[in-house]
Amino acid sequence: MLTLDKIYHAAFVLKDVIRQTDLIYAPKIRSDCEVYLKTENLQITGSFKVRGAYYKMSRLSQQERAKGVLACSAGNHAQGVALAAARSGIPALICIPDTAPISKVESTRAYGAQVELVSGVYDDAYQRALQIQQETGRSFLHPFDDEDVIAGQGTIGLEILTQLPDVDAVIVPVGGGGLISGVAFAIKSLNPNCKVYGVQACGAPSMVQSLSGHKVECLGGVSTIADGIAVKQPGELTYELCHQYVDKVVTVTDDEISTAILTLIEQQKLIAEGAGAVSVAAALFDKLDLKGKKVVCLLSGGNIDVTILSRIISRGLLKAGRSADMTLELLDKPGQLKEVAGIIADLGGNVVAVRHDHSGEGSDINGCTLRIVMETRNHQHIEEIRNALLNAGYHMIEHS
Repeated sequence: MLTLDKIYHAAFVLKDVIRQTDLIYAPKIRSDCEVYLKTENLQITGSFKVRGAYYKMSRLSQQERAKGVLACSAGNHAQGVALAAARSGIPALICIPDTAPISKVESTRAYGAQVELVSGVYDDAYQRALQIQQETGRSFLHPFDDEDVIAGQGTIGLEILTQLPDVDAVIVPVGGGGLISGVAFAIKSLNPNCKVYGVQACGAPSMVQSLSGHKVECLGGVSTIADGIAVKQPGELTYELCHQYVDKVVTVTDDEISTAILTLIEQQKLIAEGAGAVSVAAALFDKLDLKGKKVVCLLSGGNIDVTILSRIISRGLLKAGRSADMTLELLDKPGQLKEVAGIIADLGGNVVAVRHDHSGEGSDINGCTLRIVMETRNHQHIEEIRNALLNAGYHMIEHS
């Protein structure tokens, strides 16, 4: 049974292992409330997961340690288990879905663990891990549906209450539910008036659907840039804890997550992975009633592949109106490109790419298409440029 004493014991065990991460005031996230960021993205291994993994491993018997440990993970739990196993001298085998970012896979190997890539998503890796457990007798370290793991994650709740005793609301990313279960249990046990909210990606709303249907439900599939919370089915234990202690769970889109990642980079100089940024996305896009409150957004991790980060930044720029793509139909005569570029430049847009094409199907034989990609300030700025081009007599085929 999960108790507050167990979470305090976990904090004692972890005090020389993990970093008590900073709580950073972030006034630019929202102007109508006080937003603070709990920076677990700066934790050792780049994620909160090391807390639960290490505490769970500390509870194993000598016989269990001798057989080794086994885990499955989208990447962050894997690194936590790998680091804990290396420090404890325990052999570790981690099943990771082959959709996980390369950086997370290589980091897990770098900590000394053996890695088996499994085709599919987290749930497929989980089934493979269970098969290996039956074959080898290794101790399985569940990433979220385990009392000791949840207690380890709950130490974040203790830290938040120490760092900001009068906190009104805490927003937590939700995948399988281990993190929010521990945080909510700790906070509600010590400060029942503090709201605890969860956030999932629209493409993986397993806890949202389970709470709505009043039973654990399994999704047919998941699809989101937030790979760390792309879980088809929450745990039985985490579902019960969320049902009892969590006030509300909301969803955010991939575009909103991208914007949150971009906002954290530009305004706070922090790198968060998709799963780590969903709490900020919920605050940014007004998914919860936060006006006038002291709010903590938990950044659960920062392990993001640089190639994925590049794509997310591009997506975030589009969502925020910081980038625009317009295609015009022109007469093929000298000076057209210069005039179009001049209109854009006069309004403060910055052209970064141009494609001039004579072969547009269905266009006038003397016509051509001009695709322009530009840097802009916001959506209003894009509309100003679009209207100026239309007023100048240009025909716009499409824009985004």
